[in-house]
Amino acid sequence: MALSAQAKALLDMVYRVGAPRFHELTVAQARHSFHKLQFAFGPAPQPVASTTEVPMARTDGSALLARLYRPSTAATDDLLPLVVYFHGGGWCIGDVASYDPLCRQLANASGCSVLSVEYRLAPEHPFPAAIEDALLATEWAWENSGLLGADPDRIALAGDSAGGNLAIVTALLARDRGSVPIRYMALIYPSTEMQSTRTSRELFGQGYFLDRESLVWFVERYLPLGGVEDWRASPMRAGSLAGLPPALLVTAECDPLTDDCLAFAERVRLEGGNVEHLGVEGAVHGFVTLGKLFPEASGVVAHISRRLQDVLG
Repeated sequence: MALSAQAKALLDMVYRVGAPRFHELTVAQARHSFHKLQFAFGPAPQPVASTTEVPMARTDGSALLARLYRPSTAATDDLLPLVVYFHGGGWCIGDVASYDPLCRQLANASGCSVLSVEYRLAPEHPFPAAIEDALLATEWAWENSGLLGADPDRIALAGDSAGGNLAIVTALLARDRGSVPIRYMALIYPSTEMQSTRTSRELFGQGYFLDRESLVWFVERYLPLGGVEDWRASPMRAGSLAGLPPALLVTAECDPLTDDCLAFAERVRLEGGNVEHLGVEGAVHGFVTLGKLFPEASGVVAHISRRLQDVLG
């Protein structure tokens, strides 16, 4: 349970220089702080074959936007597997722009197209707006796969933190609706339960980047009317986890969410599902997007990419 040198450096920056944490900021300030963190410590953007801004119509006439990345090795007429990616940020912060380097890296390493979704954020758009957008993006991508140059039979979902939560919930909704045949999920330290008393919540709830006060800050804005028991907010509370696609679960050792993630994986296995676990020693929540600071991030992207290749071809 020893922090890596890189994790210690990050925590020194956050705590010892007195940098304000998310729960001490306004929403606008938190979003700006998150942007600065990603652009300071995220990997350099890799060239890809193409990027395309993709609009999708909501039922109210507004547009849900996403960005499609085709890997550098792809020819114009190649029919590629598709990964629908949901960014992290506690349903309140983060966006397609701040996740641009990661999605480029994932597209090139996996050989898949990546569709990064600009879902609505709380508190302006609280629960279940993000879920509605995640499901819309996934079903629209499947129905319009030809426009995206994607194979409708080779679709995966991926996401980190809040985005991992959206990936799980979307897969469960697609299962129940009998809509998109999702082949795989890549879940990076996903939020599986809004309220928990598991050991990692106490061990790493203070001083390890994702503090318990910040967790409360995110939940209060995402769920202003309560509803932590709603399975669409806490997928661990779903009546059944059977029938989910096979998944890779990535956890960070020093993350308050780790034990919740492991409990979720164990329940999926007990209900007949297949979950591979990749634990990263010494890392903290959020490390995957901070490739300049955490060399382990590239290894995680490479591992996810190999699994996507194995399953999607």
